[in-house]
Amino acid sequence: MNALADIASAETGELVDSRFTVPGMRCAGCIAKIERGLGELEGVEAARVNFSAKRVAVRHTRALDDDDLTEALRHLGFEAQAVAANPLAQDDKETRGLLRALAVAGFGMMNIMLLSVSVWSGAGGVTREMFHWLSAMIALPVVIYSGRPFFSSAAMALRYRRTNMDVPISIGVLLATGLSLYETLTGGEHAYFDGAVMLLFFLLAGRALDSTMRNRTRAGIGALLSKMGRNASVIQVDGSTQRFAAEDLEPGMVMLVAAGEALAADGVVEQGQGAIDNAMLTGESTPEAVSIGSTVHAGALNLTEVLQVRITAVAGDTAIAEIARLMDEAGQSRSKYVRIADRAARLYAPAVHSLAALAFIGWMIAGAGWYQSLVIAIAVLIITCPCAMGLAVPAAQVVASGALIKRGLLVKDGSALERLAEVDLALFDKTGTLTLGTPRPDISALDGEARSVALALSQNSRHPLSKGLADGLRAASVTPADVSQISEASGHGVTGQWQGQEVALERPEGGGNQIATRLRIGQQGWTLTFTDSLRPDAAEAITLLRGLGIEPSVISGDREAAVAAVAGELGIAAIGNAKPQDKLALLEKLKVEGHKPLMVGDGLNDGPALAAAHASIAPGTASDVSQQAADAVFIGERLMPVALAIRVARRTMQIVRQNIGFAVIYNVFAVPLALAGLVTPLIAAIAMSMSSLVVVGNSLRLARAAK
Repeated sequence: MNALADIASAETGELVDSRFTVPGMRCAGCIAKIERGLGELEGVEAARVNFSAKRVAVRHTRALDDDDLTEALRHLGFEAQAVAANPLAQDDKETRGLLRALAVAGFGMMNIMLLSVSVWSGAGGVTREMFHWLSAMIALPVVIYSGRPFFSSAAMALRYRRTNMDVPISIGVLLATGLSLYETLTGGEHAYFDGAVMLLFFLLAGRALDSTMRNRTRAGIGALLSKMGRNASVIQVDGSTQRFAAEDLEPGMVMLVAAGEALAADGVVEQGQGAIDNAMLTGESTPEAVSIGSTVHAGALNLTEVLQVRITAVAGDTAIAEIARLMDEAGQSRSKYVRIADRAARLYAPAVHSLAALAFIGWMIAGAGWYQSLVIAIAVLIITCPCAMGLAVPAAQVVASGALIKRGLLVKDGSALERLAEVDLALFDKTGTLTLGTPRPDISALDGEARSVALALSQNSRHPLSKGLADGLRAASVTPADVSQISEASGHGVTGQWQGQEVALERPEGGGNQIATRLRIGQQGWTLTFTDSLRPDAAEAITLLRGLGIEPSVISGDREAAVAAVAGELGIAAIGNAKPQDKLALLEKLKVEGHKPLMVGDGLNDGPALAAAHASIAPGTASDVSQQAADAVFIGERLMPVALAIRVARRTMQIVRQNIGFAVIYNVFAVPLALAGLVTPLIAAIAMSMSSLVVVGNSLRLARAAK
């Protein structure tokens, strides 16, 4: 039984779940290492890694506790923490360290390459030795400092008798540097400091980019949970109130929620009535009226009167925490894209080690001597560095992402374009996605005085319709009237006095599905209707999607009548009154049927669906949670960037396949040359860099793909 298995006992029992954050996961190979290593533990049924969130979920028997699993992860070479201790797996220190190492490597590479030009030009004797010494003085501190991410990762792997991609990289860099130093000390003709530092620079560039992207996408769950109120005033037995942190609240307590305060827990209204902003959960822009007996959720914002709410669910049991859990679970499936790279990573290290060892042994047997044999082995290690292969996908992604940014779409996830290229269905939320999400009033019936009175009243209200009315009036260059004694009453609107008359913005009689408010001046009144306009190019974008073979539809938490009206205008199918679980269930059903759906949404209730969809896009006006959960964000009022993203993604995948084909051809020709002793370490580094430049150059053709 191995060291990991020794940690577990032979006891069996009920299965439980444990979750850990592992900030030290740095490459694709970490996924298989953790899942395979934990899977060897007696008592572990399954272990799953969410690489984007840097989390590990383990299902195990009670024979194992969190300390056992943490120790097991440590034996695998990873420091782990309970999710509660570091919920976002934050490791900004590592990212900053990679960026500093990249900057140092870039500085060193440029200066050493300048010095090498003289040597390549034929400088000899004392001049060549001087340039070698200057290169050594720059290269040694650069290699020591910038090589630390690779050296520490390789050392940790070797400590536990394992290997990863950083092992051959570290060996190649150290051998090239050591051999170059030997050449410098002995006055030799060749030194390869430039090759070693160039290798570090290219590898660090990829790793720093990956780390930055992971930090950005990992913040989704934290942004979601931050929507809950951090504390609440709780009514005590004697009638006094005491402030409690959200984590200290308990079911049965009665919260006193003031106007403008976010709820810290789920509950039922026991006293008071008014309106809450529940858009984060429902996606509905219109405030929701609540009264005694109404159910309210953590994160909702109380807009009007003080409410007394009896707590029914706290912390991890709230509706918003459930959405966070759904996002986390849905995110687990994304690791399949990393697993593909991991299979190549597992083969890379032993293959390179074997090739280099065979080269050294073969040339020693052939009588080349240890020095020449070592030079050839180093050349093999460097020339087989998978930079071209490694850049095949990210280089194309970066160029395509830059082209899309110019057209108003920001791609956040490194594999998003790959998934966008595969989608065959598109599901849209309504409010704030297909529509602009801002109620716009029809003020054509109002004369000049009425408009001024309406602006004076609306600009003094917190109600979203009042805000929309005020914005519309200001856009029409209206100035507010001199209205006095303005007051806002829960459920009744805003009232005031103007020229001896009572004026008011109030709820219209009747109602129905129409969004409206009523302006009253004395006995005269006007009903003002509001419309949430479609995005100006929504129909055009839908047409382009259909041209790409993608059938669009609407699924929204809004009222069925409102959803049907928008869908009818665009000629697409629709589902209304959809809860987060409904959207998630539909996506799972579509995926089981073999579809690869795109989800486009903006509300907090869209978070789980955005995370679970094959690919996802959110508008720039979306909640922080939706923007974090989505693969891409489009800016502005136009919907066309959504359709362009798919067209560009498909073109990107064509370029990626070309890049991968070139990388394979490069290795087919370059590796035999290195094994034959026809390539020096410097030429190997140049060839490796040139192969990377070819891949980058091919990828640059995507710069015009979004035209």
